[in-house]
Amino acid sequence: MLCCMPGVAFVPALLVSWSSAAFIISYVIAVLAGHVEPLVPYISDTGTKPPESGVFGFMINISALLAAITMYIRYLLIEKQNESSHFVRSSCNMFTLCLGLMGCTGMGIVATFQELAVPSVHDIGALVAFGSGVVYITLQSIISYKSCPRWNTYLVCHIRMAISVISCIAFIPMIVFASKISMTKIDWTPGEKDYTYHIMSAICEWTVAFGFIFFFLTFIRDFQRFSLRISTEIHEE
Repeated sequence: MLCCMPGVAFVPALLVSWSSAAFIISYVIAVLAGHVEPLVPYISDTGTKPPESGVFGFMINISALLAAITMYIRYLLIEKQNESSHFVRSSCNMFTLCLGLMGCTGMGIVATFQELAVPSVHDIGALVAFGSGVVYITLQSIISYKSCPRWNTYLVCHIRMAISVISCIAFIPMIVFASKISMTKIDWTPGEKDYTYHIMSAICEWTVAFGFIFFFLTFIRDFQRFSLRISTEIHEE
């Protein structure tokens, strides 16, 4: 079905479906193995112990690559549209791309350095991934408004901005509650110390993560009318 999509719409569609599967599969394996409680674990908690750690690391790294490809195509799309409309500065478009690629790098760090093995590096990667991601989708929402009504409908812009606002609102308490947790562990049980902070932070984390997924889902329609052509030249001597 992905191959039948016009243009390059299959790229964000693949990113959304693959990332959703990465979260869900690692969660199911971790819960069935008894490594985490079913009630709202951290996303990273579901990819800390084997066998789910291998699945999580592999799938999240692929998600980071797909996200980087999607962001680069989005950059090219805006550059092409900007040739005739001039609705955004090229430097702003490039800055937004760089922020997005920083977020992808953070995702790779999260996938590679497990939470319990190297917690400081893992936490830095998560902060970079979520922080850069939130700023990226916010800037993309603003750019979308600037491209209206020629390249986007106001409905799509409103949806993107709503997702951005919700993600921004969830990101702040995610960091605040996580900073109040005094221990690094994955086997949380109700009633123990810092459990409430853990639950609130984890809820916000899942909110931000799926905010990114729903945001990239809105790219599919834009990517349908954009195709990449690779030309080769053969020179005879």
